[in-house]
Amino acid sequence: MDISEHKEAPSVIDRYYTRWYRTDMKGKACEDFCILQHSNRICVITLAETHPILQNGRSIKSINYQISAGCSRLNNKVSGKSKRGGQFLTEYAPLCRITCTDGVEYTIFSCIRGRLVEVNEDILTRPNLLLEKPSTEGYIAVILPKFEESKSITEGLQSREQYEEVISKRTNQQPEPC
Repeated sequence: MDISEHKEAPSVIDRYYTRWYRTDMKGKACEDFCILQHSNRICVITLAETHPILQNGRSIKSINYQISAGCSRLNNKVSGKSKRGGQFLTEYAPLCRITCTDGVEYTIFSCIRGRLVEVNEDILTRPNLLLEKPSTEGYIAVILPKFEESKSITEGLQSREQYEEVISKRTNQQPEPC
């Protein structure tokens, strides 16, 4: 058997997570998110590869987890097996705000209901992680859906195939894709 016949092993993400997508969040064209769902029901929120932040060589000026005067996602503290004390999020709850060097600000939403387990503090000091490795080290947050909702959490989300159909339609319909 020739070495070139071996297929490349799947990445950790492809092997252990199911990718779900949320397109045009809150009606904003191309603001797409990817939710990586592990078999233990934990979900990692990331930017989809079509999100405007990852397009056209943009660079990030700042990332802010301070949502309002009284709410900072950085103050989230969880403990124990059921992650008690974590902030409960609805699917439209803002996680952070990202400002690009061109002055455009994007609000990143949770996309699913659940308890905030952690936010990625590494992207505060190294924002390029978000651009270079959005699905791994550049993730936004980790959310744990309620056990009884863990099966239904994906009902409003799209599979990879559905997401690719949306992207294909966008490319065909818009004179200037996202």
